[in-house]
Amino acid sequence: MALSDTDVQKQIKHMMAFIEQEANEKSEEIDAKAEEEFNIEKGRLVQTQRLKIMEYYEKKERQIEQQKKIQVSTLRNQARLRVLRARDDLISELLSDAKLRLGRLVEDPQVYQGLLDKLTLQALLRLLEPVVIVRCRPQDVLLVQAAVQKAVSQYVMVCQKPVEVYSSDQRIKVSNTLESRLDLSAQEQMPEIRTALFGANANRKFFI
Repeated sequence: MALSDTDVQKQIKHMMAFIEQEANEKSEEIDAKAEEEFNIEKGRLVQTQRLKIMEYYEKKERQIEQQKKIQVSTLRNQARLRVLRARDDLISELLSDAKLRLGRLVEDPQVYQGLLDKLTLQALLRLLEPVVIVRCRPQDVLLVQAAVQKAVSQYVMVCQKPVEVYSSDQRIKVSNTLESRLDLSAQEQMPEIRTALFGANANRKFFI
């Protein structure tokens, strides 16, 4: 049975509507899939960039922390050096003052003669040699001669060993001047001097 033009038109419109509906559904499906893939890719990119940013700032933070530690260490070392210099300056001042006081002792002949007597005898007893040489300042010659005479007699009594004082080969030297005794005492007593001035060192583990 032949279709009329009207029926043909109806079928064509029906087919076109069906095709259009299929096309719209397919388009929506494609759009939805594209949107999903876009969101996934966008999320991946955002996460990647976020991780890069976090890594960058963590690296910067570590660098800043390292620089801070270096600065703190440098400042501490500088402060420690200033303290050590100040302590050394104070000790030097004390030793200089002690040497000035020794100089004033020389002005008292009686006290100075007593010191020379003791220093000379002590030097002889430290050397324990039959022949020695005694050196002194030109202005102390008479005082030292008197000290040597007294020391020789005392030395003989202690050691029963005669001593003559004259030029020798000078291979052995005992420096027993006031300044050398002060320097020696300062070296030997330096730990006690530092403790008395600045207190005990908390970092020190061994005491001899």
